[in-house]
Amino acid sequence: MKKFITLTLTLLLAILISTCTKSIEKSDKLDIFVSVLPQKYFVERIAGDNANVQVMVLPGHNPATYEPTPSQMKEISVADIYFRIGVPFEETWMKKLIQLNQELLVIDTREGISLRSMDSFIILQEKMSSNNDKESFQDRNLSHQLDPHIWLSPELVKIQAQTICTALCGYDPANSDYYRSNLQSFLADLGALQQYFYKHLLPHTQKKFLVFHPSWGYLADEFGLMQIPIQVEGKTPTPKQLAEIISFAQQENIRAIFVQKQFGTSAAQTVSKTIGGKIVSIDPLAENYLENMRLIADTFGEVLDEN
Repeated sequence: MKKFITLTLTLLLAILISTCTKSIEKSDKLDIFVSVLPQKYFVERIAGDNANVQVMVLPGHNPATYEPTPSQMKEISVADIYFRIGVPFEETWMKKLIQLNQELLVIDTREGISLRSMDSFIILQEKMSSNNDKESFQDRNLSHQLDPHIWLSPELVKIQAQTICTALCGYDPANSDYYRSNLQSFLADLGALQQYFYKHLLPHTQKKFLVFHPSWGYLADEFGLMQIPIQVEGKTPTPKQLAEIISFAQQENIRAIFVQKQFGTSAAQTVSKTIGGKIVSIDPLAENYLENMRLIADTFGEVLDEN
């Protein structure tokens, strides 16, 4: 029944779009879609005034479960470029979006990036126990689910920025010099952001931090930290798993849990109360990327100072 409803909705949207597309006025600017808010910032830094950039996953929504609105489907039917990044909703919707706009240029910004597996405490724990070796916590090939959070590593954003610039230059070669100039400015800002992180996190190399959703693996890899997620393979842990996580946090003297507004916090609050710690909210999906990432560096530094 659910599949039937989804198919019916898709067909109705297609009919709606086919009848309304002619009413959409195309501007002289490139019409670009991205999946998440940080990408919007990346594209705008490089495309500048030459593009209208819209984000698919609206603020406050979960990229794992998001469904595009009818108005978004209508707008994407006449868009020029879509920059995808690998968040879960794309697996369900990208084929449908391309069917609505067969001229849409889809660029995968994961190109050139070595993807890591999603961290899971239980899987990491089992691996560690079987090897009797704590260093096996750093084995990243423990989950079949690939981690999409590549926008949270400044070094990986540099690669994404290059991909975005190359696509824009290919699509709009008359403005290539403009895009390349904007790229260099953006890369310089990303370099400064990296130095800001090193300043705050270098004293805490090899420290572990507790999170609800494992968004921060690439950031941890870049700056020598290790995230320990409460979620188990994208699900809330069972009571037994939760007890094991609490025991580990107590052994490691972890006193804070990072959460984000896109996910519930009940399990994190349970852990926090038991270990006598605190909940710290950080947002991996804020639009103002540089400002938000500096705030994250400050927050990580303060929390790790206390542990």
